[in-house]
Amino acid sequence: MRIIGTTKFDFIGKRKISFIISSIIALIGIIAIVQISRGAANMGIDFTGGTALQLKFEKPVAIETARKALTSSGLDVNLQEITDGNKLLIKVGKTTDELGKVSETVENVFKKSFPANPFTVESSTEIGPSIGKKLRTDTLVAIAVAMLGIILYIAWRFDFKFGIAAALATFHDVLAILAVFYVLDKEVNLLLITAVLTIAGYSLTDTVVVFDRIRENLHKNMKESLATIFNHSINEVLSRTIITALTTLLAALSLFLFGGEVIHDFSFALVVGILVGTYSSIFVASPLVVLWENRASRSKA
Repeated sequence: MRIIGTTKFDFIGKRKISFIISSIIALIGIIAIVQISRGAANMGIDFTGGTALQLKFEKPVAIETARKALTSSGLDVNLQEITDGNKLLIKVGKTTDELGKVSETVENVFKKSFPANPFTVESSTEIGPSIGKKLRTDTLVAIAVAMLGIILYIAWRFDFKFGIAAALATFHDVLAILAVFYVLDKEVNLLLITAVLTIAGYSLTDTVVVFDRIRENLHKNMKESLATIFNHSINEVLSRTIITALTTLLAALSLFLFGGEVIHDFSFALVVGILVGTYSSIFVASPLVVLWENRASRSKA
């Protein structure tokens, strides 16, 4: 299936512009990683420790009224309203109280504040601060191991330069998602990390398709310039890239629009990641290989 005809876009020729854009994204992403590693970003209870409860009320509850009732009891809370079913998702950060007592305190506050509106506890999750700190460390290690695996896989299948370029492009996508969440002050939790690693796999797959066509054309067109071969290869798979991006984007958008509050940030990260991953496979990974090869050729000359 082709949704566009033969194209002759000069993608490699736009590499200076794309490198400037990507450098800005990467810088913000690096700042985000530093802040996350320090625990200074909007960290979820997965990484800081705390309690999360989901309550279902018989009648609708005004979220501001619920927040006022909880904060007046000395609790630092984060509330999310789930309109389908009169539900509230309540997240309480780490406190000096025992974790079990936090859940009990929240329930008692609502029983006193809304005596005419009974509720049931649908779920309750408690994470200690030491576990949260370990999860934060393990998350950074998981991302680093994923990047190393990408380098080794692409280096084995194609060439070492291709492996480094693919890893940098994938890391660029990870930084982009973290940068967006940091700038928008969205919560960093395990669902976000799941989305990040998912997008890393998606971006890598997209990059491999482009690289595979480049490898084929490198053997067929030995006399043409490197930039010409890369441009021709990217244009050849452009239709496939657009179709793949659109189909996966539609699925992610469906989750974002209709999936509910619980996976709202997760699906948002997928939407951002698909867009950035498609961009990086064309404007980051391939231009990096061309830049590296050109510099290597000049140094030999």
